[in-house]
Formats: sequence, C-alpha cells, structure tokens
Amino acid sequence: MRAVVTVTGKDKKGIIAKVSAFLAEKGVNVEDISQTILQDYFAMIMLVDISDIKVELSELAKECEQMGSEIGMSVRLQHEAIFNAMHNI
Repeated sequence: MRAVVTVTGKDKKGIIAKVSAFLAEKGVNVEDISQTILQDYFAMIMLVDISDIKVELSELAKECEQMGSEIGMSVRLQHEAIFNAMHNI
C-alpha cells in the first residue's frame, strides 16, 4: 500500500532530514522523492510505502500535519488512490 506525502513552505535547512526521520519512526519507507526550491519556497513530493505503519492511516496523516506545524511547513499525507483521484482530470 502506498501514499503520497507533500511538503511545502519557506525553505530552511533540514526539511528532508526531519520529514524522512519522522516517517521512518512511523514505519514508512520512502520509495521516491522529488523536491525543488522555487525562489524562497520549498516543495517536495514523496511516494511512500505504508504497508508497515504502526498506526492507522488517518492518525498518521494527523501526526504529519502536527509535525509540519512544529517545523513551520505544510506536511500532508494521502493514500495514493485518493491523491490520484483528486488530480485526475
């Protein structure tokens, strides 16, 4: 089972490290990652394997949002099927 994690906000040091470490602690494996800096803004999309997560997906999504607030970023986790449905034209 896979999910998509999006991270956006003002660029600062350590974003990838903090988000990756947080996800690893929760049993999430990063399969693919794309990130860019748009002037002063950081944007990242991660495709992750959530087969071994230690909490319910909805709880993990809430924890991602809370962690994002703590580091001053927007961090969202969505099941891959929901992400695809939202971005299908």
